[in-house]
Amino acid sequence: MSFEPINPPQFPTPIAPYSAGAKAGNTVYVSGVLALGEGGVVLHVGDVAGQTRHVLDVIRTTLEAAGARLEDVAMNHIFLKDFADYPVFNQIYAEYFPGAKPARYCIRADLVKPDCLVEIASVAHIG
Repeated sequence: MSFEPINPPQFPTPIAPYSAGAKAGNTVYVSGVLALGEGGVVLHVGDVAGQTRHVLDVIRTTLEAAGARLEDVAMNHIFLKDFADYPVFNQIYAEYFPGAKPARYCIRADLVKPDCLVEIASVAHIG
């Protein structure tokens, strides 16, 4: 099955060779999202709440460009730099997923840039 790359025009140029998302049939895959601006500048340095909001807003925009919504997300892959940020992360995350909660996992990991605190990749099913 072929897929359609999803690259909303308002996004900054990616820092590596990838698409923001890919749509294959009724499934949308969103690449790992970091709180990055143009040129790979880290946004909301030191602020896990700000980075989490930015990441989830980017995921929402990517999904919408593919014809999906946050409510269609079935799985989130979550990476935190520091588990001390877990409670704040969960508070913001719950605002974006107030109804049925998608499956997820959360692991501690070093991220691409040292000032990045959170990364999320998502899988959504339309319909």
